[in-house]
Amino acid sequence: MPVANLKSHVAAAMRLFHVPADNPDLMRAQFNAFSKQVPLLYFILMSNTIAVAYTYVNVAPDWLTMIVPSVLTVLAGLRTYWWLRQRHLVRSDADILRNLRATNWLTLPIGAGFTAWSFALYPYGDPFAKSQVAFYMAVTVIGCIFSLMHLRSAALIVTLIVDVPYVLFFFATGEPTLKAIAVNNLLVSGAMVTVLFIYYRDFADLVASRKSLLAQQAATQALSDENFRLANLDSLTELPNRRRFFAELSSAFADAERRHVRVAVGIIDLDGFKPINDNYGHSVGDRVLIEAGKRIREVCEGFGPQRVEFARLGGDEFGLVVCGDPEDTDLMRLGERIGGQVKLPYQLDTAHTGLSCSIGFALFPDSATTSEALYECADYALYHAKRHQRGRTVIFSSELEAEIRSRGVIENLLRTSDFGAEMELVFQPIVDAVSEHTAGFETLARWNSPRLGWVSPADFIPAAERIGLIRPLTQVLLARALATARTWPDHIRLSFNLSAHDVCAAEGILPLISIIEKSGLSPRRIDFEITETAVTFDFVRAQQSIATLKAMGCGISLDDFGTGYSSLSHVHRLPLDKIKVDRSFVAEINENPVSHKIIKSLAGLCDDMEIACVVEGVETSAQLDSLRRLGCEFIQGYHFAKPMPADAIADYLANERQRLGEPMRAAAGA
Repeated sequence: MPVANLKSHVAAAMRLFHVPADNPDLMRAQFNAFSKQVPLLYFILMSNTIAVAYTYVNVAPDWLTMIVPSVLTVLAGLRTYWWLRQRHLVRSDADILRNLRATNWLTLPIGAGFTAWSFALYPYGDPFAKSQVAFYMAVTVIGCIFSLMHLRSAALIVTLIVDVPYVLFFFATGEPTLKAIAVNNLLVSGAMVTVLFIYYRDFADLVASRKSLLAQQAATQALSDENFRLANLDSLTELPNRRRFFAELSSAFADAERRHVRVAVGIIDLDGFKPINDNYGHSVGDRVLIEAGKRIREVCEGFGPQRVEFARLGGDEFGLVVCGDPEDTDLMRLGERIGGQVKLPYQLDTAHTGLSCSIGFALFPDSATTSEALYECADYALYHAKRHQRGRTVIFSSELEAEIRSRGVIENLLRTSDFGAEMELVFQPIVDAVSEHTAGFETLARWNSPRLGWVSPADFIPAAERIGLIRPLTQVLLARALATARTWPDHIRLSFNLSAHDVCAAEGILPLISIIEKSGLSPRRIDFEITETAVTFDFVRAQQSIATLKAMGCGISLDDFGTGYSSLSHVHRLPLDKIKVDRSFVAEINENPVSHKIIKSLAGLCDDMEIACVVEGVETSAQLDSLRRLGCEFIQGYHFAKPMPADAIADYLANERQRLGEPMRAAAGA
C-alpha cells in the first residue's frame, strides 16, 4: 500500500476519535441528545461500581473498596450535576464544541480509572467475585456504548480503553471461562460498535433532513410572508394598500371601542394631480405619487404622541388611521403638516409640478359608531373640503351630518321629480364691456320643489351628478333654453353650462346634438360653458365632445377659469372661443393689487390667443371701469342685471335700447 494511502487511512481513523466542528447543526443535536443520556451513563457506572465495591469490602484493602470507588463515584456525580445544568442554558456553537471535546477526552482518564480499579480488585476475590469483576466490566462498557451513541468518538474511546485491556487481562489469566467471557465481550462490543456506526450515520442523516425540512418550512413561511406583504402592499408607492388600510381601521376601531378612547380616520385627495398625468404623462404622474406618498409617510411617522397608520387607497387618494385618543386640534395640526409637505415643489426632470391636498377627518365616537360609517363620514368631510375649502382640512361635524341628511332628501326628491314642471330657467345678460349692449344670456336653472321650495343649483346639480340624473336633466333644460332663445333677436347668443358627465359620457353628446338640430336655433348662436373640472374629468373624451360641438358651429367657453386645476394646457389644447374669469378675482380688483394683476394677465393671455375674455361678478361702476381699462371684452354681473325669467327678457332689451339710445345702437351695429 502506498505511503500516501496509508497516511490517508490513518488520518481518517484518527478523525473517528475527534468531535467534528464543520457541522454546527449536527454538533448542537449531539449536545442536546447527549446531555439527556449522560445521567444514565453515570448511573450505570455508579451503581455497578458500588455493587462491586460491596462484594470486595471484606476481602480487599479499604482504599480499594472505600476510598477509590468513593472518589470515582463523586467525580461521576459531579459530572452528572454539571450536565443536568446544561439542559437549561443557551450556548453558542463554540461553547458546545468546547464542552463536547472536553467530554470526549475526559472519557480517557475516567475509562482508564475504572478499568485500573477493576483490575486492582480482581486478585482479592474468589472465583465468584472475579467473575463479577469480568461481568461488571463487560456490562458497564456495553452500557456506556449505548449511552454514548450520540457522541461516537467518546464511545469508541471507551471501547478501546476498556475492551483492549479487558481482553488481554483475562486471556493472561489462562482461565478458560474468563477467556470465553473476554472473547464474548469482544464480539458483543464489535457488534455494538457496528450498531454505533449505523446509528450515528442515521442520526446525522436525520439531523440533515430536519435541517432541510426546517429550511423548506422557512422558505415556505418566507414565501407566505412575502405573499402576505405583497397582498397588502401598493406596488407603485410601496405603501400599505387599501386592503391593509381597512384591516388596520377595523383593528384600531375595535381597540378604541374596548378602551373607550377616540380614533380618527382621514382621507387625503391630491388637488391638481390629474392635470399632471394629462400634461406630463403617467410616468411623471407615478413619480409624483411616489414622492407625495413618501412625504406624507414621513409626516405620519414623526407625528406624536399619536400613532398614525398611512396607506394608499388608490389613484391619488390616501388614507390615515390616527390612534392614541386624538383631539380635533391634533387632527388639524396633522392636516396642516401634511398639506405643507404636499405643497412643496416637485421637480422631476424638466417638469416642475405643484400640488395641494384636501383632507377629510372623522372621529369615533363623535361621528359614527362603526368603522364603515366612520370612513363614510371622513369621505364626506373630504367631499366638503374639495367643494368649499380646497386645499384645507375638514373634520366631520354636526353641521356636515345635517348636510348629509339634507343631501339625502334632495337626492330622493330628485329621483321622483318632474323636471319639466319643477325646473325653471332664468337668464343673466352677458354685456359688451365697451358698448354695454347685451351680447347674450347665460342660462341658469332653478328648482322649485313642491316639498322643499326653491333649491339652489349649488345643491341640486351636484346631487343630480351623484345619482346619475344630470344628463336627462341637462337635456330637458337645454331643449327649453333653445326654445326660449328662438324668440330673441338674431344677434343675441345663448350660453349654456354642461356638466362633466355631459361631455365625458361613454355614449358621447349625441342626445345634445339631436336636441340642437330639432330646436331650429342656429348652432352659431350657442355657447357651451365647460368648467376646468369637467375638462380634467376625462380630458380625451371631453376633447372629442368639444371638437364635435365646435364642428357644428357652437362656441366653447372655459368657465370659472382660475378656480379649478388652472392648467394653461387646456387653453391651447382646446378650440376655445371665450374664457370666463371667476367672480372671486373681481371683488377686490380695485383694493387688492394681486387680483388686479391676475385679471390683467388673463386679459393679456386672451388677447394674445385671440380668445374673448368674459368677466363674472361685476357689481359696481368702479369695477367695470377697471375691467375696461384692462381690455376685458364682456361683462356679466349684478351691475347690469340679475338673472331674470324668460318673459322679462323682452322688457330688459327694450329698456336697454332706450337707455343706450338709437345713435349708440347704430354705432354698435356698424
